[in-house]
Amino acid sequence: MTHQALPLITHSDELLALTEPHPKACACSCSLKTATGWSSVSETDWPKHLNAVACLQDPQVLEPSFEEYHPNGTRYDAPLAPIALGFFPTNRCTVYACTQCHQYALRYTEFGGYYVDPRARLLNPQLIVGEDLLRPTKGQ
Repeated sequence: MTHQALPLITHSDELLALTEPHPKACACSCSLKTATGWSSVSETDWPKHLNAVACLQDPQVLEPSFEEYHPNGTRYDAPLAPIALGFFPTNRCTVYACTQCHQYALRYTEFGGYYVDPRARLLNPQLIVGEDLLRPTKGQ
């Protein structure tokens, strides 16, 4: 079986467009509804009705940056942490869509020395940072 490559999202406007209300959206009981920050979601707990729809990790970049973007002092797992393309962990994500409520979620896998931890976060359009707001950090 061959897998078609997912479209690559390279601009915040493309990501934001996914969050537009869907005409066929309905209520569902996604277990990801509570994943407002980065939550661990094992393969066995991953909702089967979510489909991968886009990629945020540029395949031309062998090792995406681990630099995070927190201009307001948030932390990585905070529900209000910004979603900024090019910054960790957004730069390592796949975008999934719920086939029932048409909500989107970001997913990446955290690799530690002795563990693998799939993590997910709902895609909140209010937290997506436009490229025009990103400011270079020291050393760039």
